[in-house]
Amino acid sequence: MSKQSFGTTPEGKSVELFTLKSDQVEAQLISYGASIISLHAADRKGDRGDIVLGFPDLAGYIHNHRSKTPVFFGSVIGRYANRIANAAFYLDGKHCTLEKNDGENSLHGGPGGFFNVFWQAEPFPSGVAFQYLSEDGEEGYPGNLSVTVRYSLSGAELKIEYLASTDKTTVLNLTNHSYFNLAGAESGTILNHQLRLCSSYITPVDARLIPTGKREPVAGTSFDFRKAAKICDRIHSDDEQIRLGQGYDHNFVLDDQSANLKQAAELYEPASGRALEVWTTEPAIQFYSGNFLDGSVKGKNGVFYGQHAGLCLETQHFPDSPNHPEFPSTILRPGETCRSVTIFRFSAR
Repeated sequence: MSKQSFGTTPEGKSVELFTLKSDQVEAQLISYGASIISLHAADRKGDRGDIVLGFPDLAGYIHNHRSKTPVFFGSVIGRYANRIANAAFYLDGKHCTLEKNDGENSLHGGPGGFFNVFWQAEPFPSGVAFQYLSEDGEEGYPGNLSVTVRYSLSGAELKIEYLASTDKTTVLNLTNHSYFNLAGAESGTILNHQLRLCSSYITPVDARLIPTGKREPVAGTSFDFRKAAKICDRIHSDDEQIRLGQGYDHNFVLDDQSANLKQAAELYEPASGRALEVWTTEPAIQFYSGNFLDGSVKGKNGVFYGQHAGLCLETQHFPDSPNHPEFPSTILRPGETCRSVTIFRFSAR
């Protein structure tokens, strides 16, 4: 693990860069958004390549994440990952109103969500822990929420541990928003990637991309990734859900709903031979196929990221759970500690 400066914000705030290295993987993280900004993994020939989308410098992250249409490259998402309908919910009978940043909805914690804040960093031998205190009322959420996100690298595994506690009852849904392209971050689209998801059901959405409250089986649909399938073979179907999301932007319910660590997904890119396994303690995973990347975002090495340039596999609770009592609860109360683990495991074949 090594540390250096990643630059200074227009307000004079210093941002730190941390590099984690093993024999198989190299990861770089910054204290702005507790973000993964690069991730190098070997292909079948042993050549390492950067497999996550991002910006070349701090200015890129600051400009985009403060814009009206941030892409959230590699950042920690909170307090609530995904969407909350009408930017509001009731909690113990109290009406909570959030900041709107997705039409009438709140997305990924609002414009001042965790992707857009500065975290305190504490390095340790195999990684770095980022800490943040989200004050009572921030973005409309109740309670002073203390959050720690620990990244650690061991061999071919990058582990993310989330810990949180509150002094008032609140809701919480944390994830990481890395965009993966296993062929390389500058290689084009992810449409030839092969994806397997350990999920027999999705939570379908309406035109606002808000869950309807139902669970629909994936069997016989374009959402059946129980066996590995090429994304390009499914994403152009006339499925109504595909049309609503302009591709995949859906919550897949994991078959194992326990809080145990279990496999959620496997991604494989045939040309490079790179593979990624995703393991988590969460009950669901959001597969987002980079539908809203439109070529206007200039990333590393001057590359403009077009539609489907990367995909996200966001381990999470269900979207809009505070408005759906039938979904697994995301309520966190005083005296409780939220604990969650996600592991990205890399290989090549």
